[in-house]
Amino acid sequence: MSTEAGVADATTTGSGPRVVAIGETMAMMRSGTIGSLAHLPSVDISLGGAESNLAIGLRRLDVPVAWVSRVGDDPLGTRVTREIRAEGVEVHCAIDPTRPTGLMVKSRPTGTTTRVDYYRAGSAASALTADDLPAGLIEQADILHLSGITPLLSPTAHATNVAAVQRAAAAETLVSLDVNYRSRLGSREHLAELLGEILEHVDVLFGGPEELSILAPGVAEDDHRGLLRSLAVDGRQVVAKLGADGGAALVGAGTGPAGDGTAPADPEIIVAPGHRVDVVDTVGAGDAFVAGYLSAQLDGLDVPARLARANACGALACTTPGDWEGAPRRPDLDGMLAGGGADPVSR
Repeated sequence: MSTEAGVADATTTGSGPRVVAIGETMAMMRSGTIGSLAHLPSVDISLGGAESNLAIGLRRLDVPVAWVSRVGDDPLGTRVTREIRAEGVEVHCAIDPTRPTGLMVKSRPTGTTTRVDYYRAGSAASALTADDLPAGLIEQADILHLSGITPLLSPTAHATNVAAVQRAAAAETLVSLDVNYRSRLGSREHLAELLGEILEHVDVLFGGPEELSILAPGVAEDDHRGLLRSLAVDGRQVVAKLGADGGAALVGAGTGPAGDGTAPADPEIIVAPGHRVDVVDTVGAGDAFVAGYLSAQLDGLDVPARLARANACGALACTTPGDWEGAPRRPDLDGMLAGGGADPVSR
């Protein structure tokens, strides 16, 4: 780790992590009622970050997982690491004495809208460096998971992603990337340039159609099939997150549904419908979707089953307030995949 920062103790899960996720988690202040923060009298404190949301989602599905990041030497940083540890995630987090923990403020101005404001400039996680990557952690994992958020935080954070991918590629660890574009952090063109430095090593690519189009110049974002076919090259899996419409995936030529090298030269695009649920909060549903997909891949399931699990996880995440609190555990997931219909009252 960096010489300027202490390191939070790692919490082990009893075996080495199968997935390593790297990225910023911020403390979150969120309103519990509908209305503008200009008038509401109070907020709740929680946390949120795409990579830790993913890590928690995987851990709830019994996948050993590690999260790597930085937080400030402040109460909010303590809260972030404590909460993630409490979910059973292995935490490797530098404690930075000179930079604060990032903060997001989430509110519901109306019953149908959500607003998220970020206060992360100069945050501890924006100072991530390759020195923050523990020796051997990536090499011993099955999957390294990254997002398009981290490279836009700072040049050093981008360099950390690049170094992590290089280590994964050398160790033949699969690389998973969720584009997760945040327009307030930078332009689409800049993100395309940064992700272009690692794209050739990405084995599993996730994104909404508008995000995938960042990496497929000349293909319209409403051309879902065109996006998948453009990006599913050299055996790469490309998974489109379609929200309420579910998901679609294409495994590029050269690898079969379980990575066994049996896919045809012109593989089939697989589409799986979404689930009807009473939506409370959609933030974090995409991270739960990715957790479901990757957990199913690690379980050896084929692509249709991966999509089915991903859709169920994303749908369940929408039924609870919060970025990660609704990520399902196995019994919740089994109930959804079995057709639901359970009595909504627990007695």
